[in-house]
Amino acid sequence: MILTATTAAFFRLFSPEFRGVFFKSIGLTLLALLMAWFGLRELFEWAALPWVDALWEGQTRWEGWLQVTTSILAAIVFAIVLGLLIAPASAIVASLFLDDAAEVIEREDYPAVQGGRPVPMVAGFWLSVKFLGVVVIGNLLALLLLLVPFVNLFAFFAVNAYLLSREFFEFAALRYRPEAEAKAFRRRHGMTVFLAGLPIAAMLSVPLLNLLTPLFAAALMVHLHLKLSRRDSEFALPAAAAPTPLPA
Repeated sequence: MILTATTAAFFRLFSPEFRGVFFKSIGLTLLALLMAWFGLRELFEWAALPWVDALWEGQTRWEGWLQVTTSILAAIVFAIVLGLLIAPASAIVASLFLDDAAEVIEREDYPAVQGGRPVPMVAGFWLSVKFLGVVVIGNLLALLLLLVPFVNLFAFFAVNAYLLSREFFEFAALRYRPEAEAKAFRRRHGMTVFLAGLPIAAMLSVPLLNLLTPLFAAALMVHLHLKLSRRDSEFALPAAAAPTPLPA
């Protein structure tokens, strides 16, 4: 079930039906990162360059070398900062389109199930904030264990898989269920949900591909929630209403 849901979610990202959500999310994320780059550069030129020039004033022998070195170091710092901003930027932007992604999957892959309702905007934004928190916690934990071989890698995948799978599965469930029921359903299938979080953590660890992590996580957990709902009679979902026949 997990392999089927993972494969379906990944290929759905690039399907024609999903293309609008995909390009809007990636385009806005890249635009946000580009604006961050120019903002950092302007901030550096306003705050740091005058201080550097004053420090080396009169040292004409080193002026050209200093300017080149400063520019190179600034570019490296900007690149590192943008790398750190990828996760929060993609999380915030993707929060605007998670329901759109879920609707595509429900409509195209599960026509026999009655469609879910959009998660309230505040709840969607809170999900993106928790996604950011998960990324920060997971990476800090991995850094703390950096000198312990294999343990840091295990910690990164375990923490991210658990927290991300929990949040995004509950997002998918909240489209159909009250919050208490969504949490109970997640706890009932906790190990399955956790294992499904491992591919999400794997995608999060790949540069550039991690831009797609929130959409991929939402798509994967929509698939998993609906598949589990089919198998669990206690948490079964109502079927889609049959179309009203036309009068003869």
